[in-house]
Amino acid sequence: MHLLFKSPKVDADKPRRLNPSRVREHQANERTYLAWMRTAIALMGFGVVIVRLRTFQTPLLPGPGNGWKLGLVFSLVGLMTVLLSAGHYFAVRRDIEEDTYEPADRWVILLSLAVILLGTGVIYFAFAAPLSPMSPVVPD
Repeated sequence: MHLLFKSPKVDADKPRRLNPSRVREHQANERTYLAWMRTAIALMGFGVVIVRLRTFQTPLLPGPGNGWKLGLVFSLVGLMTVLLSAGHYFAVRRDIEEDTYEPADRWVILLSLAVILLGTGVIYFAFAAPLSPMSPVVPD
């Protein structure tokens, strides 16, 4: 994990000139990082919402049910997104400085699979959870 957060080496003897293209690349990297942070916050927030939905609807089951597990998974995936995006940001930053950057498909695939799995869990939870008899959704 230490290698992910290693900053690029800077030679103190050479004067550094700003390359507008490189500056744009770093700014794009920062925007991508911020997008990952928004995604992580949304995932964690959605996890909290799923857990708290139980307080708005009287459950038919006396126990806590399984919704909290789905909310916990959302929150954990959000936290993992924070960790992975921070490591990815510093790795891309180093690659930009070394002029060796190649986009990786694994991050797109990993996040897409995580969202597909979480979405499947939400759909299952929404349609498998028993509704209260007082719910306006239950037909007469």
